[in-house]
Amino acid sequence: MTSSHSWFYWALLSAVFAALTAIFAKIGIRGVDSDLATLIRTAIILVVLSGFVWYAGKWSDPFALSPKTWLFLGLSALATGASWVCYFRALQIGEASKVAPVDKFSLVLVAVFAVVFLGERPSLTQWGGIGLVGAGVLVLAFNR
Repeated sequence: MTSSHSWFYWALLSAVFAALTAIFAKIGIRGVDSDLATLIRTAIILVVLSGFVWYAGKWSDPFALSPKTWLFLGLSALATGASWVCYFRALQIGEASKVAPVDKFSLVLVAVFAVVFLGERPSLTQWGGIGLVGAGVLVLAFNR
């Protein structure tokens, strides 16, 4: 693959870590309130990511960012927090093999939101793949 496709490797690693997140979280929340578990996870992420940004020399003045950047990063943070709270609650009461596929329905929603809010236009083939993901979610989540 060319360097223009390096996004794929990062996305694949994201999928691997997301899968591990589900497994580690399912084991870690046994006997712990899911909201408290989410807080602990978030605190650890804050510490580790702060160290990473500092070590990589990527720290810059966050107050120099535009108000629009702050607004949308803030909205993203709120959405992430809400997602994590819901995800941990679902993991605590459901099976990881069912919760994780439903969580990945976000792929379908991202495609729809990208069309509505970002003006992106997936091809017919891409919509077919998105539809298959949606169908797969239904099969995995509701197969008894």
